[in-house]
Amino acid sequence: MAPSRKNTIPAATVPRLSQYLRKLQEIQSRGTTTISSRQLADEVGTNPAQIRKDLSYFGEFGIRGVGYDVDRLIEELKKCLGLNRSWNVIIVGSGKLGTALALYRGFQKQGFNLIGMFDADSAVVGTDRGAGPVLSINKLEKFLNEHEVHIAVVTTPSSVAQEVIDRLVAAGVPSILNFAPIRAHKDKSVILRQVDLSTELMTLSFYLDK
Repeated sequence: MAPSRKNTIPAATVPRLSQYLRKLQEIQSRGTTTISSRQLADEVGTNPAQIRKDLSYFGEFGIRGVGYDVDRLIEELKKCLGLNRSWNVIIVGSGKLGTALALYRGFQKQGFNLIGMFDADSAVVGTDRGAGPVLSINKLEKFLNEHEVHIAVVTTPSSVAQEVIDRLVAAGVPSILNFAPIRAHKDKSVILRQVDLSTELMTLSFYLDK
């Protein structure tokens, strides 16, 4: 899909597509071959109109009165989300969060290949935290020059996160997922997504405190 086409799709639609895909893969594992928008809506906790609207941005995948072929819809959603190919990923920061992400095998099932992990702590360099031997952060640019990296995940302390992001951007990494609790800055040509766990927990706290 051309970038200009993607720019016309509401940002809120994309995470919903990933929810639909995960649920459809679960439904597929049960042996179900056809599903209606209402059935899928019940499964993911939304409404049929929302599902039909989200899918309409990409084409017509269902048959009126019949529903969606589960196998085909899964493949179409993978194409929409760019999951019909593989993406090389690195993690910068091998602390508890970085290690937990490296050990999660669900990424590879969706086409995200973890090919490297970096840290500044000499005590952990060379140890295996789930992605093979941890490499020194000093070797980051050399590694990026020798390997095609599509996504960098930053799980460093906040004090060095911006420096790391600047280095990744300068080396040409096209997209970055930042877990450090900072308002990171980046070049306009780079896709930067911020995951702030503290803010999410505070949001839950707000709704829990009745």
